[in-house]
Amino acid sequence: MNTTPTLRITTRGRAVLGFALALPVIALSVFLASPGALADSEVAANDFEYMTVLSGDTLWSIATLIDPAADPRDVVEDIISLNQLDSAVLTPGQEIALPQ
Repeated sequence: MNTTPTLRITTRGRAVLGFALALPVIALSVFLASPGALADSEVAANDFEYMTVLSGDTLWSIATLIDPAADPRDVVEDIISLNQLDSAVLTPGQEIALPQ
C-alpha cells in the first residue's frame, strides 16, 4: 500500500499563495511603469533675484536687508545653500542669488 502524503491546499491557502505570487509582479510593474526622472524639454523657471556684492557686504548684512523679519542665521544658510558657497566669504563684484 502506498502511504505517501498528498499536498492539500485549502481555499484560504490558495488565496494567500496567489497574493504572495502576485505581489512582486504588481510591484515590479508599478516600478517599471512609473515615468521616473525623465528629461523634459521645458526650461525650469528659476526666477531668482540676483545681487552684486559690494565692498563691505557680508552674508549677515545681506540677510537682514532682504528679510528683516526672519532670523538672519536661517537666511544666511539659505543663501549659502542656494549659491553652493564653500564659505561665508564674499568677494566684491560677486553675483549671488537671493532666496525668495
